[in-house]
Amino acid sequence: MIYVLVPIYVIVCVFLILVVLLQQGKGADVSAAFGASSSQTTFGARGATTLLERITTWSFVAFSVLAVTISLIQARPRSSVLAKAKAGAPAKAAVPAPASGSASASVPPPAPAVPAAPATSAK
Repeated sequence: MIYVLVPIYVIVCVFLILVVLLQQGKGADVSAAFGASSSQTTFGARGATTLLERITTWSFVAFSVLAVTISLIQARPRSSVLAKAKAGAPAKAAVPAPASGSASASVPPPAPAVPAAPATSAK
């Protein structure tokens, strides 16, 4: 599922960037409010939305929905193959101790203790 959503998400991202860059800037109306010239539409009602603005809105909606969907899919806990193998495998039985006296022969002897280094006295 994630392999389908990520390429679609990248395409939507690039499309959204292009659509936003194609739009005409609205900065001239705002600068007119500060003395450049008088404008009736600076804080008033706008005209009908253009097709480009609608495309931008729906691109943003697709961008947002895909971003949330991908993050939810990635946040899901994943199980590994080892976890599945441990869950499906029966519990191992304890290995019984050998009944004969040969048990001591198969166990290696303990390592000898290392003597402590002699302490030197500082004068």
